Parts: sequence; C-alpha cells; structure tokens
Amino acid sequence: MLAAPFAISPQDLWTLIGSPSAPRIIDVRRREILDSSPGLLPGASWRDPLEAASWPHGAGRWMSVVLACKEGHERSQTAAAILREQGFDARVLTGGYKAWTDARLPLVSKAALARFAPGQRSLWVTRRRPKIDRVACPWLIRRFIDPDARFLFVDPPEVAAVARETGGVPFDIDGVELSHDGERCSFDTILRLFGLESEPSLARLASIVRGADTARPDLAPEASGLLAISLGLSALADDNDHELLERGFVVYDALYAWLRFAASERHNWPAKAA
Repeated sequence: MLAAPFAISPQDLWTLIGSPSAPRIIDVRRREILDSSPGLLPGASWRDPLEAASWPHGAGRWMSVVLACKEGHERSQTAAAILREQGFDARVLTGGYKAWTDARLPLVSKAALARFAPGQRSLWVTRRRPKIDRVACPWLIRRFIDPDARFLFVDPPEVAAVARETGGVPFDIDGVELSHDGERCSFDTILRLFGLESEPSLARLASIVRGADTARPDLAPEASGLLAISLGLSALADDNDHELLERGFVVYDALYAWLRFAASERHNWPAKAA
C-alpha cells in the first residue's frame, strides 16, 4: 500500500474543508504567534506539537490530520512525524499559515472563537424542532468553527435558562446576539461574526437559507426547494432533533458542494447525441 502524502497544499485543503471528509486540522504555531494572529484555519484547534503522541487517545476519528504552523517547518513536521509513527494519515500544510493567507483563503475570527467557542467541544443551545436556520447554523458550526460542537434543543421559553445553566451559547432566539438581524438570519449573523461572510459559496448559501427561512423565495431559486426538503425532513424526524440534524447535514453538504464545484453544470433530457 502506498503511504499517504506527507504534505497538502492550501488549495487542496480548502477543497476538503466544509465537507464531511475534511481532515482534522491542528494549529501548532508557537503561542506568541498564535496570540498575535487574527484568525485560525476553519475548524482548527490549537495543540502543542511536542505532546502529539497523546493527542489521538480516544479519538479514533482522527485518522486524517493536517498540521499547520507558521510556514510549514519544524513545528508541523514534528507533530506529523509523531502521528505518522502511530499509523495516522498526518500531513503538513505546505507553506503553513503564510501560504494560506497569501492565497487569500478564509480564516475564522479568533476573537469570535474566544467569545463563543473558547474550548474543546463547544456547547450551543436553541429551540426544539429545528427546520431551516436551526439546521443550517449547526452545520456551519460543525463544518467551519468546531467539528466537535454539541447542540441542545429545548422548549423555546427555556433556551436562555438552559444556556446559563450549562454554559452553552444560545442562538436563533429573540434577545440573543446570535439570532436574526432584521431580514437576515442567524446563519448570516454567525457568518459575519466569525469572519466567513466574504466566502462566495457560503454567501450564496446564506441567501438560499434566508429565502427559505423568511418566506422570500425571490432571494434565490433554490430557496423553495430547501424549504420543501426541510419541512419534509422535519415531518420524517418527528421529535428526534438530532436525527434531523444528521439528515439535514447531508442536504447542506450537498448544497455547499454544488455551489463550490457544480453550480455551472447543466442537466437535460433527452441527451443530445455526441
């Protein structure tokens, strides 16, 4: 069997981010560099590369890992070598953060992470029976902010109290920061606060979500389809909110992949003869 490649380019990594097959991304920059930087790679978390031997314990999902340091030198090389010794598919981000920013690829706001998702396995609280925005937001959080994020669904009057009790972040409910802002949805708010609203495909997805969630099908041709699918998934899931998330994530994975890689493709019948 051929060994997995030791390095991955920023563009190739960006192609994987936002998909269910995205690797675990570990930021191994020196603390002083991390502290002075404005952002992290989407979905990344910081760890000490000298402790890499202890990272995978209890984390079987980490079979694919990308290490990112300042420029792709000794910090990421050290961690990748240790993980590969243990049989992991560990790769170094070629050129590190410098190459990523030079390519003008998105970073997640470190200030927003410190406010809303400062540690491992962040906790978020919202209303039961999600349909559109409350499925889109968890998808966005898991794919771009914290891949280990947890979600609690409770009765609407209890969201604020449960958030206080658990230390979770309330969202998509009146009176909290991560909610609707005028005609814009909670999905829009999270994109803005975490510095992701300029990513073109996420911006287009936000228009689809907004159109479906606020009865504005004129905002995007796909909004009516998302509304129909979301209501159908809700009917199938009955009162199992986490099952609905699992099914709904497939829809948003597909929409995001279409926006990034297949939006220009056309399909018709009958097919024209070659």
